Amino acid sequence: MEAIKISDLCKAYGNTKAVNNISISVNRGEVFGLLGANGAGKSTTIECVLGTKKFDSGSVSILGMNPQTERKELFEKVGVQFQESNYQDKITVTELCEVTQALYKQPSDYVALLKQFSLLDKCKSQVSELSGGEKQRLFIIVALIPSPEVVFLDEITTGLDSRARRTVWNGLLELKKKGLTIFLTSHFMDEVEALCDRICILKKGTSIFSGTVQEAISRSPFEKFEEAYLWYTDEEEFNNESV
Repeated sequence: MEAIKISDLCKAYGNTKAVNNISISVNRGEVFGLLGANGAGKSTTIECVLGTKKFDSGSVSILGMNPQTERKELFEKVGVQFQESNYQDKITVTELCEVTQALYKQPSDYVALLKQFSLLDKCKSQVSELSGGEKQRLFIIVALIPSPEVVFLDEITTGLDSRARRTVWNGLLELKKKGLTIFLTSHFMDEVEALCDRICILKKGTSIFSGTVQEAISRSPFEKFEEAYLWYTDEEEFNNESV
């Protein structure tokens, strides 16, 4: 069953097509990666999907609901984390989790999430005192507190060291086993290989590949995914660099 359905999505700013006829289908319980260089259209696509930005044409549904007209019902079942999330300086980790928990009918146990993502020892710390990597993990936890069926994660391990990245990966894979659908963006190809069942690569607002990581490799001249990704996203520049 489809958790997310995007059909012929288009969004332009003047003469610039930020999103050009993109179609994506994400199954329930799947980890799906939306990839592309900065400016490729990832953020605009996600904003259109979440209903925070109006698109010009096409259609979007999440869990069978329209994110623009059924926002209240939908966001009881959807979690969202963005790379740059801002909260008031003096709020503690526990206070932020409790405030978030109070917004939902059947929230997750935030203490268990703090433990799962190795932040339990920071529960009394102010959010402003956390390191960049700790904040990043906290924002993932906040996205998971609603007990979502679908979660959107943007650059989930930016600023994390290797151990923290593995902690996040393992936590997300455990949640996937429980049926959580994860839609993520990432610039780390090892992360994409470790987490994603399928991917879509964008270039200048257009989908240039959709399928599994292994299919992306097999359709390229390369044996490693990172090299294949560079080939897809900027073939001419990559070839010049290889000369």
